[in-house]
Amino acid sequence: MKVLVIGGGAREHALCRSLSLDPDVTALYCAPGNAGIAEVAELHPVDALDGEAVARLATELGAELVVVGPEAPLVAGVADAVRAAGIPCFGPSGEAARLEGSKAFAKDVMAGANVPTARSYVCTTPTEIDAALDAFGAPYVVKDDGLAAGKGVVVTDDLEAARAHALACDRVVIEEFLDGPEVSLFAITDGTTVLPLQPAQDFKRALDGDEGPNTGGMGAYSPLPWADPKLVDEVMRTVLQPTVDELRRRGTPFSGLLYAGLAITSRGVRVIEFNARFGDPETQVVLARLKTPLAGLLLGSANGTLDAVPALTWHDDAAVTVVIASHNYPGTPRTGDPIDGLADVVAKDAPDAFVLHAGTRQEGDAVVSAGGRVLSVTATGKDLTQARERAYAAVGRIRLDGSQHRTDIARKAAEEA
Repeated sequence: MKVLVIGGGAREHALCRSLSLDPDVTALYCAPGNAGIAEVAELHPVDALDGEAVARLATELGAELVVVGPEAPLVAGVADAVRAAGIPCFGPSGEAARLEGSKAFAKDVMAGANVPTARSYVCTTPTEIDAALDAFGAPYVVKDDGLAAGKGVVVTDDLEAARAHALACDRVVIEEFLDGPEVSLFAITDGTTVLPLQPAQDFKRALDGDEGPNTGGMGAYSPLPWADPKLVDEVMRTVLQPTVDELRRRGTPFSGLLYAGLAITSRGVRVIEFNARFGDPETQVVLARLKTPLAGLLLGSANGTLDAVPALTWHDDAAVTVVIASHNYPGTPRTGDPIDGLADVVAKDAPDAFVLHAGTRQEGDAVVSAGGRVLSVTATGKDLTQARERAYAAVGRIRLDGSQHRTDIARKAAEEA
């Protein structure tokens, strides 16, 4: 099978790494890719938001499966253009991707499917915003209705900060605060059959101890030793399958990756948000543990044949990812700094630890930073303690001027396991 992956972040590097290890994949392409992905896939330039250009590239390459990684191309309808060209595509239609593209739409779907979630108001005027903030009180949860690259959500006790964020959005969802730990659960679906993956937990705040500003994610781990063993079954029954069934009932079937961000509250599981694609950095740890070859799984989703896919198999190992971010992230990041030590990780830590590139580019013989989140250092081990040790040993070999990373990824879970 010839596979084309669209995107250029650490999520796409994780997908490409897993696909490159799949014996059924005879050729692997990525567009536009990054410096790390170039080691496992042939790179091609493309405007990832231009569905016609992506479909044309896939046709030229003879791709037999296209995997759309990021949310913006999915919401823009890139998967529709690829399917219109007669090529199987992993990823929802533009209409179904509104599940991520509009938080108000997602709330409406959840109401129709009777999915447990936070009470909320959709607001478009200052009067509505003030009424909603007053109704729920602190902590205030304010979400930009549209795509915001993981930075559209503000959770704060500061009423003025909450109001300022709400007023800066064209349309905003204000909802009750959900207590309890958060869990990310991915499921692969063809619009009817739903196959859940293993749960993970990510770390959204920039600094240790969950301090600092909200980011796209500074690390992740899997499995979750503290979680109820019946959690996945419960979420399948109350969240994932009902949502897929509701979208099919509405005439907008969802195929691809359905991501449920969950809060395990004192009143039970509640959905915080849905995404329409693999999450970053959770993908890095989930795919590191997946034993089932990836290509056939994604093709089954694209072709509507997931019911024929054998039960998924998993490595017993735990996995931990630590994100190395550039200076000033999540503000305006400094880019163009050289990255050293990548070869040392390969020489001294492989195969137990590896580096997935997020915001990098090749400049001559050097790899330099090209974004906010620069690298995802991922490691596996017999348990979270060993996986953490290996991940942080590898992080210690990498040199990027002014870079930052959290030192407490999975620490608490490892200590309590």
